[in-house]
Amino acid sequence: MVSSSHEAMHRIFQEYPGLFSRVSEVLGVEIGPPASATVMPTDLTENRPLERRVDTLLRIDMEDDQSYLLAIEAQGKKDPDKPASWMYYLSYLQAKYKLPPMLLVVCQDRATAEWAARPFLVGHPQSPVLTLQALVAGPHNMPVIKDVAEARKDLALATLAAITHAGDPDIGVILKTLSTALRDVPETIADPIVELTAQGLGNRPAAQQWRNLVAVDLSFYKSPLSEEIRDEGRAEGIARGILLLLAQAGVDVPEEARERITGCVDVDTLSRWLLRAPTATSVEDVFAEK
Repeated sequence: MVSSSHEAMHRIFQEYPGLFSRVSEVLGVEIGPPASATVMPTDLTENRPLERRVDTLLRIDMEDDQSYLLAIEAQGKKDPDKPASWMYYLSYLQAKYKLPPMLLVVCQDRATAEWAARPFLVGHPQSPVLTLQALVAGPHNMPVIKDVAEARKDLALATLAAITHAGDPDIGVILKTLSTALRDVPETIADPIVELTAQGLGNRPAAQQWRNLVAVDLSFYKSPLSEEIRDEGRAEGIARGILLLLAQAGVDVPEEARERITGCVDVDTLSRWLLRAPTATSVEDVFAEK
């Protein structure tokens, strides 16, 4: 199953196509900024049963009328079969669109990034016919951005850097820098960054750190994540109120019922329970559907 972090590592380039120009500088290639970019179909399947899809595919048009295709792959672990697929993608794209293709692989762990950056050869060892050399962005080469002013200069790059450093010991500082940098920017700019960062962190411990930062530093935003966090905060407060009222009324609350109350995240349901708590003689009175 494709993870949320996998999706964020390539989808960020759909949201910010110009990001590749800045990433290429970090990687020592320096591809100029695009004049325009078009999200292309990712299905590279021919009329055969074997299905092949690249994660993200962009057509980049430059100011000098030159164009190229940028295939972006999010890679979570080493996969000995993947280089052959990448070679297929690039050959197919060259043949179909008659445009030079490039491959960027985005990783969140150093070992996978270093593996993906190796040259992969096809053919006899003494005379290979194809050599694949991908550009790779990962924790081994993406900047660790801890300066708010630096993050504000390029929020998209700061977001990708935070995602690729999700397992870094300093991720707390990195995320705090990003959330601080977002305080003074319009919601239309901050919202996709808030969501992409949450998605990119996946189920790592840093994901909860980001949720806490959004709740405190970006409490005035109305993004789906911030609304979800605020709902969770309201739910926790109502659950505590229910338990307090039941305790004051001398109602015994078994552990199973306590977990049901504290584990509920639906504010409307908790509100109904809260209204019943002051007159309840047993915990079943709180849960009863009338």
